[in-house]
Amino acid sequence: MKIRDWDTNLKIRLGGETAFNVIFWTFFPFLSIYFAEAFGKGWAGLLLILSQALSVVANLLGGYCADRFGRKRMMVIAASAQAAGYGLFALAASPAVGLPALSFIGFCAASFAGSLYWPASQAMVADVVPEEHRSSVFAIFYTAANMAVVVGPLLGSLLYEDNPYMVLFGAAVFCALLALFMSRRLAETLPASVAERRRSSAGEPWYRVVGAQLRDYRVIATDRVFLLFVLAGVLLSQTFMQLDLLFPVFLQETVPHSSIFSFGDWNLDVTGKQLFGLIVSENGLFVALFTVAITKWMLAFRDRYVFIGGALIYAVGMVLFCQMSTFWGFTLAIAVFTLAELMSAGPQQAFVSRLAPEQMRGQYFAAASLRYTLGRTLAPLSIPLSAWIGYGWTFSLLAGLAVAAAVLYNAMFNRFEGASGERANSVLPG
Repeated sequence: MKIRDWDTNLKIRLGGETAFNVIFWTFFPFLSIYFAEAFGKGWAGLLLILSQALSVVANLLGGYCADRFGRKRMMVIAASAQAAGYGLFALAASPAVGLPALSFIGFCAASFAGSLYWPASQAMVADVVPEEHRSSVFAIFYTAANMAVVVGPLLGSLLYEDNPYMVLFGAAVFCALLALFMSRRLAETLPASVAERRRSSAGEPWYRVVGAQLRDYRVIATDRVFLLFVLAGVLLSQTFMQLDLLFPVFLQETVPHSSIFSFGDWNLDVTGKQLFGLIVSENGLFVALFTVAITKWMLAFRDRYVFIGGALIYAVGMVLFCQMSTFWGFTLAIAVFTLAELMSAGPQQAFVSRLAPEQMRGQYFAAASLRYTLGRTLAPLSIPLSAWIGYGWTFSLLAGLAVAAAVLYNAMFNRFEGASGERANSVLPG
């Protein structure tokens, strides 16, 4: 399915979200360093866990609201709230204020809003794209997001360290403009049958609404295939989320200088922090260049082998990363790491859309996003853990979690492929 054939909503989102992601990745990779320097590694890890615990709540709430109030409304509200959060972060990080604690509050608010945005965004794709094309559409969105990862960290290494508050202020302004543009140009995609069902309960007391929401998520939790999918994703997220958390701290502390090229007496050297910016940009470049090709390649294999193979390759990437000490060694490690990332980017989102009933699509995508929100809640533990047991043991433990995720994926497909009867039967309680 070519981009010119896409629904107008998707074209608007592709452009707006790609531009925002460039700004986001200008500062996001450096936040773990910022908080570690402001609060210490132990407190930084705990505070990041707290912020992501709030995002778990926001994610589940966002899925319910996307199915009740509509995709467009929730995306506009979330983008507006992100603007406010980044604005507070920018103010607190400015030289005139200089309050890291207030910066953290702004970061929490922006993260909370981002988790509200995600379920509605993903459900909108499933609303307007036929099932056979969803994997390729998700892959294109993923490619566009990672093109920003090529540009953002390079800009961040030049701009963020000296002017962090200006970059954050730019993110706030852009979020506000994106919210305004979406409110004027996006069309609602919530299926009419779902909207009517939600309207019929609009006059119920709040406690009945909350009870209904919890019952819906209980039904999702009793879908054994989906539950194993989420649990495996949470374990696997402990590896790929270290790109923003453990990797920058590891490189800053263990690689004072690294040579990229040398010619005679001339050397092109980078610091550990600059090396991290290059590694993240390489990751984004690989994703931008190869996502569509690898997604098409993966279509030749059963999902079982794609999911399990990706998890095992993540484990190899983590082991390689902690063994390297040069720029080219880290480039090899991040290439392996990125291959694992690309193997499952599109297929996993398409797998969720196949499992989700139409009337619970937003909530299924919200629950599926627990792989990231709950995963990101736990992932910052790697920072204090590295101080307690060392980097070697920490990376080995993370590789072991990736292997455990592969075992869960195998169990998930045993159940999924062995099930008989209608798919709907597997989402009933019991």
